[in-house]
Amino acid sequence: MEASMKRILMGMVCAVFAAGVSAQDLRVAIDPTYEPFTYKTPDGQPAGFDVDIANALCDQLQRKCVFVEQVWDSMIAGLQSRKYDVIISSMSITDERKRVVDFTDRYYKTPSTVVVRKDHPYVGHESLKGLRLGVLKGSTQERYAMGVLQPEGATVISYPAQDQVYLDIRSGRLDGTVADKVEVGGGFLSKPEGADYHAVGGDIYDPKYYGEGLGIALRKNREDLKQALNEAIQAIRANGTYEEISRKYFDFDPYGTD
Repeated sequence: MEASMKRILMGMVCAVFAAGVSAQDLRVAIDPTYEPFTYKTPDGQPAGFDVDIANALCDQLQRKCVFVEQVWDSMIAGLQSRKYDVIISSMSITDERKRVVDFTDRYYKTPSTVVVRKDHPYVGHESLKGLRLGVLKGSTQERYAMGVLQPEGATVISYPAQDQVYLDIRSGRLDGTVADKVEVGGGFLSKPEGADYHAVGGDIYDPKYYGEGLGIALRKNREDLKQALNEAIQAIRANGTYEEISRKYFDFDPYGTD
């Protein structure tokens, strides 16, 4: 190997260790504003279904997860700029995203739903006309709301974090939201501030907007890592780890059906 190449490689290795990250660590991006999938404990530690799944997969790979917080709408940009190795943060597998990143098989599949005040007379999407609905910027829920509800007359307002949507619902600046059914149930409807709100219109799975379920995003041409992660997903499904994690957060199997 030429001396110049050796110096480049040694510099890369030194940079990794200088940053406090082992070459065997798996850097995992999360947006910790999406309870119960990703959030932070009172002492600032990452927690949630996605976090537990990530740690279980790292155990299978005999690697250590190092979690990197990232704002949702710049998740893919951060992945492409190599700030982390994978995204395990409830990212839907869509054709649009697959043009720029790769995905593992899904590790869960839950529907979205529309949430409005209980005293609002909902009789279909057309009855959302004039309502202000908050959505997570860059999410599949944003795409659905823009593509389906906005043409019906709803005003769709995007936010950098889902918890900010709930704050503005509480303050009266929003009339509701479009969100993952499980997330909005645990993050809003089950709490005192959500007592006057409910889900309407049934479960939304529309593949045009929501794709094939939720998977792990990684950069293109990382086939070895993709295969290893797919095998790890299968392993934790088979050995009971997935079920054990699911029971901490849900009373159903979030893996879903095809």
